[in-house]
Amino acid sequence: MAQINIPYMSAPGSIPKILEKIKEAGTPENFNSDFLSTKLGFKGGNYRTFISWAKKAGLLNSDGTPTHLYKSFRNPSSSKSSLAKAIKIGYSELYSRNEYCHDLDKRAFKGLVMEATGEPHDSRVVENIVSTFFNAKQLADFDSAPGEIEQTEPPAKKPTGNEEDTKIQKKLHLGLNYTINLVLPKTDDPSVYNAIFKSLRENLLKD
Repeated sequence: MAQINIPYMSAPGSIPKILEKIKEAGTPENFNSDFLSTKLGFKGGNYRTFISWAKKAGLLNSDGTPTHLYKSFRNPSSSKSSLAKAIKIGYSELYSRNEYCHDLDKRAFKGLVMEATGEPHDSRVVENIVSTFFNAKQLADFDSAPGEIEQTEPPAKKPTGNEEDTKIQKKLHLGLNYTINLVLPKTDDPSVYNAIFKSLRENLLKD
């Protein structure tokens, strides 16, 4: 029989209540049974199985210290998406078999758990896994991704004074065409014509 380490609680119905209390309470240095019973108000051995569940889901480190995902879950703007990520971490064995297992109904999901664990349909472990998963996912949003950063267009560069002057000069650059009618005097002296054309070149035909 396959032994798959899929997380579950002995009191599955309490998991959404514990998660809601976590959002209300401060972040502890160490999430242990004392914090669970004294600060969150969940006393008894069945509730302590939440700690193991949270570690497998990536909300707590192996030493009980809260992870970044734990803190992200406490943030109202990222709480649901962070829990969805935690569920995918904790139930990675099931997600490797069906990446949309959170969309399955209970009957189909139970079949997936039985396939992964090798347990019979009337197994208490199977029932607890199914119940824990469905109770936890009530507070999760699988359609959004945590930590996703929206890409924006960079602001347009404001032109400097020189660049602005250049743009204005380009806009004001005009092309002019000249039509010159010359009435040349009658003469047989070529120096007269040379003087006229030299004057035109120097005064009118410059770039």
